[in-house]
Amino acid sequence: MKIFFDSDLPAEGVDRLSAALENIAEGDDLSAELLLVSEEEIRELNARERGVDRVTDVLSFPSMDGIKGKPVLADEHGECIDEEGRIFLGSIVICEKRAREQAAEYGHSFERELWYLAVHGVLHCLGYDHETEEEKREMRAKEEEVMAKLDLTREEK
Repeated sequence: MKIFFDSDLPAEGVDRLSAALENIAEGDDLSAELLLVSEEEIRELNARERGVDRVTDVLSFPSMDGIKGKPVLADEHGECIDEEGRIFLGSIVICEKRAREQAAEYGHSFERELWYLAVHGVLHCLGYDHETEEEKREMRAKEEEVMAKLDLTREEK
């Protein structure tokens, strides 16, 4: 399984992210959209889609339900095939300014924060969540696994 991103982010970073996400889900080639937006744009999306009128760091818009832990296969998800023939997982929208602020707040690089938010968003598109403590632990373990592959651990400065 490989994830291909339609993104306005640097290709080298997106390629590293895609490689690090391999083996997180089973299945055919997957795609996702990864966008950086302004505070106003993410606030408007958050208000319209979630009814929360405030800026947030990342929003995910999964295209499928019930895929967590299951192979994502084209013959089962034909309605989500993109123009390249890949299964479209969904869209991840990141507020660049908020990511920069959080990087400074947490004492690590913007790159680490950006890719953490992207990983977090992709995991939501793959069906992971953090509503309960058990879900939060499971999702955090997956996030840490991918971030380690990116060599961007919590200790990275």
